[in-house]
Amino acid sequence: MRLLSYQLGSCVRAALLSQEQWVVDIAAAYERARRAGTGFRLVNLPSAVLELLQMWDVAVEELRRLQEWCTGREMELHADAIAFPVQEVTIVAPLQPRSLRDGYAFRQHVEAARRSRGLPMIPEYDLFPVFYFSNHQAVTGPGPVAVQLRHLERLDFELECAIVIGRPGKNIPAAVADRFIAGFMIMNDWSARELQAQEMKLNLGPAKGKDFATSLGPWIVTPDELEDRIIPGPNGNHYDLQMQASLNGEQISQDRLCNMTWTFAQLIERVSYGAWILPGDVIGSGTCATGCLLELNGTGVFSPPRWLQPGDTVELTIERLGTLRNTVVLASEEAQY
Repeated sequence: MRLLSYQLGSCVRAALLSQEQWVVDIAAAYERARRAGTGFRLVNLPSAVLELLQMWDVAVEELRRLQEWCTGREMELHADAIAFPVQEVTIVAPLQPRSLRDGYAFRQHVEAARRSRGLPMIPEYDLFPVFYFSNHQAVTGPGPVAVQLRHLERLDFELECAIVIGRPGKNIPAAVADRFIAGFMIMNDWSARELQAQEMKLNLGPAKGKDFATSLGPWIVTPDELEDRIIPGPNGNHYDLQMQASLNGEQISQDRLCNMTWTFAQLIERVSYGAWILPGDVIGSGTCATGCLLELNGTGVFSPPRWLQPGDTVELTIERLGTLRNTVVLASEEAQY
């Protein structure tokens, strides 16, 4: 099942992707299905993805029933402005997260990035999965990503996978943590490398080098869609999915999600130690191997180095999860109040 958000006038509404072609409005379709007397259990379903996640254990079963009911009825629903061809709607970020954390789970990327700066690998990397908090209020979906002038000083993308939490928990062991995942998304952790390098000399951050934009999308894919790609283990599942990035139509990055050193379950275990995780929290994997210009420049793939400029289009693709496409645009420097 693929869950997304789309723009309808001035409102953002939750939808299902049906048969890869149709965006079906969840709240409106559920109301129609209930009137048809098809045995749905709830009075209604919310029109926002975050509200659906807050009742996920109940909502997910109703959503599966709804998707089954909608399949084959898309043209009928389209006539009543309940379903729309996917190319005719504006898809936005699947949700505005309650919180946004990002991990550091691909060892190969960490090694390569440190090697390019003349630094050895740190042994502490193998002790526990580390993460940082990013700006959950600066999340975008597919489409333009506005940056300031100083962000263009070595502007970079990062190819990542993210999970969204579907049930609350605290002190969750990795052995059961996969049960808390409502779904998976593609994540682009936009990075202003010059700002990042300056501020991290103070041994704090990343801050302004990261907090201006994170792109998520194009939709949330539920775990059942990935069952045949699971590699189970005592510390949670790995997922054997191809990852790749393209810049202006040229493929420049490739890895597999199963190459994560730390699993999402281990990230959840670490994140939830002494702290509640809640439905709608998002946790990123960290950058995969070759998944950013910093690494590609540092390892000599590009010489002279390449960095992003206004007008550049970055496409991140993860098998089964889709493609997240963004174009860099320059924002105004004027103060806003």
